[in-house]
Amino acid sequence: MDLRPEDFSYPLDAALDAVVGLKAEIAEDAYTARTLGTERQGHGVLIPGPLVLTIGYLVTEAEQIWLTLADERVVPGHLLGFDQETGVGLVQPLARISQTPLEIGTAAGLKVGHRVVVAGSGGREGATAARIIARHGFAGYWEYALDDALFTAPSHPHWGGTGLIAPDGRLAGIGSLQLQAQRSDGTSEDVNMVVPIDVARPVLADLQTIGRPNRPARPWLGVLSSEMGGRVVIVSVAERSPAAAAGLKPGDIVLDAAGRKVEELKEFYRAYWALGTAGVDVPLTVYRDGKSRTFTVRSTDRRKLLKGPVLH
Repeated sequence: MDLRPEDFSYPLDAALDAVVGLKAEIAEDAYTARTLGTERQGHGVLIPGPLVLTIGYLVTEAEQIWLTLADERVVPGHLLGFDQETGVGLVQPLARISQTPLEIGTAAGLKVGHRVVVAGSGGREGATAARIIARHGFAGYWEYALDDALFTAPSHPHWGGTGLIAPDGRLAGIGSLQLQAQRSDGTSEDVNMVVPIDVARPVLADLQTIGRPNRPARPWLGVLSSEMGGRVVIVSVAERSPAAAAGLKPGDIVLDAAGRKVEELKEFYRAYWALGTAGVDVPLTVYRDGKSRTFTVRSTDRRKLLKGPVLH
């Protein structure tokens, strides 16, 4: 559906001008280069500062960042920091910005059925009129979970780092993923998962000053997992990870973690996150080749494997 300024209670075009294109270049020897690539493109949102808030996977380990503004200028950006837990990243533009930043709002009042705009760079042509179709927790295969996530449809085709603009014209979230959801008639539709701004807001000051949240890191194992038939199955094991060192393998079925039976990804993650901070030993029981096997995984802080932002 076409976006018409007269249908909105806020200056639509000014809000859309706050969304920028983002391109990041990552060194070939970066830890995430193999899985996320060495060239990543998406979007970011100008927020007061001015700073650019985006989704973290676009800028993790970035050596160079280029921002395309609404006036088509391309300016460099400097990676300030990223947060593995919330999934957001923060960039400092290294040029004078004439566009007005988008005011940070809240997603607290957004409910299923509310009309929103999911905005990528490029003004109205890069934006999608959408609705909130669901709101609930989310667990990702890469040891990631949110207690509260927003889901919108129709899906934005280039979702990474898009801005979710609430009906009041303020920023309510950052686009993260495209997923498939089941309709009531049994068919499926593409939807976007959006990180609520309320999750990101508490870490912004830390990302700006020290490049990471000022809190102890969660335990990280280095597994990519999936839910299959009420079981958590390890799909792959990251190289140089604690899971690899402990001997876990793709195809292992996780029966329990830290003494707790697990059937869903969120149960799996919460079980070992509850043990303490990164570095804690994580006992796992897995099913492999017809037998139950017990492993102890010495967790770590994932950031130790990543190239961090250069602090000045």
